[in-house]
Amino acid sequence: MAELTKFWYLENFNLFRNLDNESMEELKRITSMQNISKNQPIYFPQEPSKSIYFLKKGRVKLTRMSPDGKEMILGLINKGEVFGEMSYLDEDERKEFATTLDEVLVCAINKDDFKQFVDHNPELNLRLTKLIGLKMRKYSERIEELVFKDAGQRVISFLLRLADENGKQIGDEIFVKPFLKHQDIAELTACSRQTVNSVLTDLREKGVINFDRKKLIIQNKEELKKRVG
Repeated sequence: MAELTKFWYLENFNLFRNLDNESMEELKRITSMQNISKNQPIYFPQEPSKSIYFLKKGRVKLTRMSPDGKEMILGLINKGEVFGEMSYLDEDERKEFATTLDEVLVCAINKDDFKQFVDHNPELNLRLTKLIGLKMRKYSERIEELVFKDAGQRVISFLLRLADENGKQIGDEIFVKPFLKHQDIAELTACSRQTVNSVLTDLREKGVINFDRKKLIIQNKEELKKRVG
């Protein structure tokens, strides 16, 4: 049953779709699956960069420590996404922390085994290049936000990104589950927690969004876009 589950999870990654049965069997052989509980590290900075991870359940945050010891969140990894992929580009050691936000299920592949697998399936090389390029573009956009947008605009931009990447349209509203803690949003947007509270409360009072600990509801996406400018 575990092997069937692993096969199903791998087959449902966009990266591996349309591979033939023989390739999928080889992928299953070189992949290990692991359940990891909430708030646990997956890897640390300066660890050897040996594996690529595919997230099938839960969320993972990627963080770095600033010189003054503050945690900076680089991004959130959601189910169906890849992380640790810089090892594929011969990164010798990790540069960030990867920590679980929920109970997660990850598929891990040794980078050397994965490189051999890609050599036998060259169409994956283009997909990987696009994937890494997209992630680099997202990081670049985040840096631009930090430079050119004020705190309120950064929070709203984050909500829009969350809706686009993880939202489900139901009627005229967009539902995002689960929602994040205000402190996590503060770290992701380089704001204070008080600023996040103020922005979210104001948007809720004006009927633009609604939220609780479990979900975010975007009630007026166009209004959010106007506020970003």
